[in-house]
Amino acid sequence: MAVRQSLTFLTTLLILCGLAYGRLITDRPSTRSDLISDGVHHDFRGPSLLRLNPFYASDSCDQTYGFMPCTTTALGNLFLIIVYGYLMFLAATYLSNGSELLLKILGPGIVGGLFLPVLGALPDAMLILVSGLSGSTGTAQSQVSVGMGLLAGSTVMLLTVIWGTCVVVGKCDLQGSIATDGKDIKGFSLTGSGVSTDIWTSYAARIMAISVIPFLVVQLPQVLHSTSGRHLAVLIALIVSLLLLVSYCLYQVFQPWIQRRRLAYVKHKHLILGILKHLHSEGRLLTDDGKPNLDFIAKLFTMIDGNGDGSISLPELRAFIVGIRFEEINLDEDDAVDKVMKDFDTSHNSQIEPEEFINGISKWLEEAKHSGDSSSKAHPGAIKYLTDFHEQTKKEHYLLGDQSDKAVEGVENHRWTSFKAVLLLLLGTVIAAVFADPLVDAVDNFSSATSIPSFFISFIVLPVATNSSEAVSAVIFASRKNLRSASLTFSELYGAATMNNVLCLSVFLALVYIRGLTWDFSSEVLVILIVCIVMGAFASFRTTFPLWTASVAFLLYPFSLALVYVLDYVFDWS
Repeated sequence: MAVRQSLTFLTTLLILCGLAYGRLITDRPSTRSDLISDGVHHDFRGPSLLRLNPFYASDSCDQTYGFMPCTTTALGNLFLIIVYGYLMFLAATYLSNGSELLLKILGPGIVGGLFLPVLGALPDAMLILVSGLSGSTGTAQSQVSVGMGLLAGSTVMLLTVIWGTCVVVGKCDLQGSIATDGKDIKGFSLTGSGVSTDIWTSYAARIMAISVIPFLVVQLPQVLHSTSGRHLAVLIALIVSLLLLVSYCLYQVFQPWIQRRRLAYVKHKHLILGILKHLHSEGRLLTDDGKPNLDFIAKLFTMIDGNGDGSISLPELRAFIVGIRFEEINLDEDDAVDKVMKDFDTSHNSQIEPEEFINGISKWLEEAKHSGDSSSKAHPGAIKYLTDFHEQTKKEHYLLGDQSDKAVEGVENHRWTSFKAVLLLLLGTVIAAVFADPLVDAVDNFSSATSIPSFFISFIVLPVATNSSEAVSAVIFASRKNLRSASLTFSELYGAATMNNVLCLSVFLALVYIRGLTWDFSSEVLVILIVCIVMGAFASFRTTFPLWTASVAFLLYPFSLALVYVLDYVFDWS
């Protein structure tokens, strides 16, 4: 409450201060053109003069909305950037907290697939929108570099500084190719410690790498040194970007369903493994040449057929499965009986005949054989057959990030939680909408006062404000040091970068196309492509990241800044 009261007082003070301009009385003779009469003396060489102080006063300062504070001095604009940046941070925090509450109430699917990604990118989208929306075409062309700086800086910061920090904070000891949850005794070993994520996180990284396609499309005329097709290329890139946005949201909607199907398949493999290991304990399932031992399998059928009627019924199959100890999964016995019956009962009479039983066991053995490595195939009659199948299935189950055995937190007061979620979302949206334009103006004025290109200011400063909420959340989750939290952390980072590449870029391209602005951001696009493709390729084909990978991510950030500077100011790309 105290923070909010202070913030309200500070905002009110800024508004009041914005209505006044200061002057400095001086007695020193001068012939400067910024001197004005005091209303009595008209000789500017005399002592009684009012002189505008160039450090504290402004010759021309356009107040946003007609009342927001403004200044043309460097220190004044730096102060405004800090204040407005903090307000944008509050907006991002409110949107994040409201989204999480909404997710608890309504669950994934539509909410997780459509609303959460859009709301997460809303502050960035607002800043990009206002950077090219107001003023004349010339003003918009000048300020739109703020939007491009934010777009590039946000993506680069997420995939370099924040990504590397999460690896350092979330590192655990590596055992084999997997990080051991909660175990961190190797310290800062570059190869002995790191983080592991599930397979869905790799899919998210691949989607992020694909999302850079609109950047390639809009850059084609520059690559081909064509000036006539630039406006058309912007339109095509906009259409492609919108299509990718819709596709990504649909994937997010259906991803929980896809994940459940994959987990069901892996659990079925666990079921197969448990039954095969149990049967193998009764004798040899394989002959010396690696073929199914049909005689022994036939004896197993007789053992399971309790009443000796020549077929295995559902009750007999249930009694057999209940007596097996299944490892690493919580078995639904009814579901397990149905799956085994479906695999074996090719005649669909709810009975397993001897031939069906032999064919079913043989098919399972072949599946286990093809899942093993070359050493197991060199000794086909060995128990290593099933051991390799077990290790492969166990790793696949682990990397899928099964959460079915975890308790789900309930929401006690749905009505109040829903009201709070909507209130936070509205508050965050309003703050982002109101203070985005003043922040862009402050960045542009600071650039003019310091002669620092507005791109670099927005590249470094603005992402700190708009991504602080995501950064804090990511680091907190990563510090829990387990696969599930690491997977969530990096999935959110890849998802945020993807939304930058599709939603925020769509807003930017729409501004360029509608207002007839010039697309002249070759170096910025190159930086985004390099970072997204390098980190996307890095994370697409591996699920474990040793500590040394964090140094690669950290180095990409200064490399990106240096590359833009060299291309723009040495080779004059822009």
